[in-house]
Parts: sequence; C-alpha cells; structure tokens
Amino acid sequence: MPTVFIPQAGRSIFVSGGETILAAALAAGIPYPHGCRSGRCGSCKSHLIGGAVDFLPHTPFALSPKERADGLILACRAQPLTDATIAWLAGEDEIAGIPVRRFEGTIAAVEDATHDIKLIRITLDDRAGFTFKAGQYARLSYPGAPSRDYSLASRPGEELVEFHVRRVPAGAASQRIWTCATIGDRVSIEGPLGSAFLREKHSGPILGIAGGSGLAPVKAMAETALDKGMGQPIRIYFGARSERDLYLVDRFTALMGDHSNLSFVPVLSENPGFGFRAGYVSDAVAADLDDLDGWKAYLAGPPAMVEAVGLVLLERGIGAADIHADVFFTPEHAPEWRS
Repeated sequence: MPTVFIPQAGRSIFVSGGETILAAALAAGIPYPHGCRSGRCGSCKSHLIGGAVDFLPHTPFALSPKERADGLILACRAQPLTDATIAWLAGEDEIAGIPVRRFEGTIAAVEDATHDIKLIRITLDDRAGFTFKAGQYARLSYPGAPSRDYSLASRPGEELVEFHVRRVPAGAASQRIWTCATIGDRVSIEGPLGSAFLREKHSGPILGIAGGSGLAPVKAMAETALDKGMGQPIRIYFGARSERDLYLVDRFTALMGDHSNLSFVPVLSENPGFGFRAGYVSDAVAADLDDLDGWKAYLAGPPAMVEAVGLVLLERGIGAADIHADVFFTPEHAPEWRS
C-alpha cells in the first residue's frame, strides 16, 4: 500500500488500491483543499513533488495538459503507483481550517423560491458552535431521505442557517424534502465542507457566477463581502433558463441600491423577455469583461456552466488559482467517472 507524504499537514497517509489521494487524506482528517471531488473544478490541484501516480479522467479546465506536464495533479483524480510526496497549491489563507462537526436543528421556515427551488431555514440547537466561511456547504440529513450536500446560503453571522434545495426528478433527498419538509421537523447537518469560500483578504475585484440554485453560495459570499465593508467591485451574474427560474432578484436589486460597488445581472438562455440579458451566462461574461487579471472568481452551478465559464475566465487573464468553483452535480449530469 503506497504512502503519500503531505508537507502542509506534516503527515504521511496510506492510500489503498483504487483510492484517490484526496479520499485518503479526507478520511485521515486532513483538511485538504477540494471542491467537486470529480476532476471538474481544480480546487485540489497539487504539486507532485516525488513519486508516480495514475490519473482518473478529468476535464482540461480543472487540469490542463500543460499543467500536467509541469508536474501538477488533481488529488481527487490521482491514485499513487509508488510512495509519493504531494503539496497542495493553496496558501495558508486558502484553507478554511474549521473542524467538521454534526449539529442538530429544527426547520424554522420553508419558502418556495421558484417552481423547483425551496428555501429551507434551520434553527440549530448549538448555533454558536457552528462556524463556517461564506461559500462553504454542509451535509443535510432529513428524516427518511439520504444525506445530501447543499451550499450554505446564509452569512456566517446569521442566526438561521439557510439552504436552497432544487427539486431533482431522480433525487431521493430533494423529492422527500419537497414533499414533506415542514416547520418543526428535526434535521441534522454536518459541516462545514468545501474550499470555494470567500477569500476575505483579497482586495481586488470579485466576480460571482451562479447557475440555478448555485445562487446560494454566491449570495452568501456577496452579502458577507458587503457586510464586512469590502469596497472593491463585486459583479454577480445569475444564469437561468427562463424568468420563472429566477429568484432573489428583488433582494439583489435592493442591495445594489445600498451598495454602489455591486452589480447583479440575470442572464436567461430561453425566452428572456423584456429587461433581461439573453443567451448563456458564459457569453455575457465574455462580452462584458476583457481583462480579469487580479480578480477572484467564484463559480457555482452545473458542470457545463462551470466549465464554459472557467474557460472564458482563463482566456481573459484570470489566474487559475483565482477561480474557485463549486460544481453542483445531480443525477442527470453526474459524469460516469464521478466517485
């Protein structure tokens, strides 16, 4: 069984056959930076300092052929062939460093945001003990349903913990929540999880791009940045199919009225109607922004959107390390290689 040394953790871990380095690191309690765990976002990009690994399939956006040739790997796609040493690329401020814990709570509010997205707000028994960074996610457990990961739509300082649950036709958890969730129901969450959180030390412009319920973490990050007085430009693009898929537009309109550094642009790919941008959100970003050097970008939504937008951002000069992606997988677009 190969041994992998991770310098930032100061530890060596054993990686069993068929296991990825990321899976082994997380199982060992190491807070390894990661996002999608499926080779699509690049959050777990790392230096292979020594040894040899085998690669599972991944997208060129997450790891380009040049990066691979330069000795970079994705921890979520790498299986060691020999003893190895790898180091993640993220600096100290790129690690959330918050222990994952389980919390019990009660549903305090259920609200229909769109025809297929519900806002679920939860009162935790120990709210003071649940700390997280804006943009992270948690594992929600609802009675009678399998546990699923949902982004935290609330700011870290808010009393109620908010999730946006999109109803997925083949989704056992979302169907159960949509059908049964009621005020007073007991639930549990496990978290925080994820590395696509707001980098509060960043002073340059911020770009948030959301697709569907991917607006949840982007909302949390935008509101947190504004609440903390971050004065740099914050540009939010929200991609949806049609007007009935939009939500929180009034909320962002009000925020723009209070904060001149915020812009919010809904983009509709089907039947845009009067007053909305038409087309794909990646095309809107490409048309509006020429030079993204010095920006931080936060992407959340389905795989196709994240990949298309990611390529546009790279073409416009953003650093690969400045793209933080949270890929939302559902049964209809989960890749066959997803672990």
